[in-house]
Amino acid sequence: MPPSKTFDTNLVEHARKGDQKALQQILRDLEPVLRGFFVKRIGQKTEIDDLVQNTLLRVHHGLKDLKEAGSLKAFAMKAALFELQDLYRGRYHTRENLFDPEETPHDVDAPAPDGSSIDIERALASLSPKARRIIELKEYGYRYEEIARIVDTTEAAIKMQVKRALEKMRDALMALAGLWLWVARDV
Repeated sequence: MPPSKTFDTNLVEHARKGDQKALQQILRDLEPVLRGFFVKRIGQKTEIDDLVQNTLLRVHHGLKDLKEAGSLKAFAMKAALFELQDLYRGRYHTRENLFDPEETPHDVDAPAPDGSSIDIERALASLSPKARRIIELKEYGYRYEEIARIVDTTEAAIKMQVKRALEKMRDALMALAGLWLWVARDV
């Protein structure tokens, strides 16, 4: 949705009353507006995705407090400004730590005890409890929308979390495979 357009007040009202499809549509329409806002102010930095997701969470959680349906864009831009201020003040924590702080990612690089196969359980164990739970729910067949409801966040945040967790697991598994190929070469 171009930044100059306004949001459909009926759609906003439906979202405020709990209509999940209306809420998802509003959040999808807001995403490019917010992304443009942040890119214009800080450029193409890695924090953009997190700033957008956190702003969408603020909008999602604060939607019930919105006084006028016609002021959704102003409400969202104010939330974006708060996120930006947190970033500038140093109170902004980028990307959730996907690895458990108690366990270093290097533990995943060690060969499995029997040396026979790549151990996905060990790669999963290196993720934070929240990231691990999201990946497990996805593996059990839950849809993104259902997972978002279970962990009390947005569908877009869940998609981003799954993407990041799978990237971390892929990197860990590739490191393991590379190590094993290197060891097998010398045998």
